[in-house]
Amino acid sequence: MNERATKSDEEWREVLTPEQFAVLREASTERPWTGELLDESRAGLYTCGACNADLFQSGTKFDSGCGWPSFYESVRPDAVTLVEDRSLGMVRTEVRCANCGSHLGHVFDDGFGTPTGDRYCMNSLSLGFKAAE
Repeated sequence: MNERATKSDEEWREVLTPEQFAVLREASTERPWTGELLDESRAGLYTCGACNADLFQSGTKFDSGCGWPSFYESVRPDAVTLVEDRSLGMVRTEVRCANCGSHLGHVFDDGFGTPTGDRYCMNSLSLGFKAAE
């Protein structure tokens, strides 16, 4: 695990693209079916796009048909933080990187056919990918 990442908005803007900053630091959402990691199928590890903390193993990724990369569990229970999100007139569960607090996406309990029943619906812009060696 990386040392806890704490930066000011100005420091984050220096290391993230404007699109990444909008998603990771302002909880924006990329358009569905546009993310470069949506169709990634190689073995490897998905990391936080801001601080590179380990988040999801490729073996937990599945095609949920929602237009964003989906996983049924994080690499460790403490890798992500779950926060109640009441924006947009509904109640959802936001997923944040536990290391730096960046917005990753949301988790839903409709991951039918997965071992956990969960669907971590993540923005590609919030993730990095390290292919297995």
